Amino acid sequence: MYELVVETDFAAAHNIREYGGNCERLHGHNWKVRVELQARRLDRLGMVMDFREVKARLNEVLKMLDHQYLNKTEPFRKMNPTTENISRFIGDKLAKGLPKGIAVGKVTVWESEKCAASYVPDK
Repeated sequence: MYELVVETDFAAAHNIREYGGNCERLHGHNWKVRVELQARRLDRLGMVMDFREVKARLNEVLKMLDHQYLNKTEPFRKMNPTTENISRFIGDKLAKGLPKGIAVGKVTVWESEKCAASYVPDK
């Protein structure tokens, strides 16, 4: 199994509904994102996928979140925009349209330097 890793970031605000603490109030983060793609085979050039293409696809997903109030964006109008749910959203969106044989292995999102959540899709 081969694994390709890309890291990037985005900025956004959110609040956690029914939290009962400080995070229930509007606040923002500079979120760090790490995406791991997996493949059993390499392409004819010896790559899982071109890093530029992965970055471009990831940036398209993050455009939906960057500099947004997440609670006002889909699917977070009803679902709490927790770090866990954000990582799943990114993974699910990125997985759509990936070339055959390439899968999202894991998406990790940090809301701060020391706090992160990961999403690992079912295989």
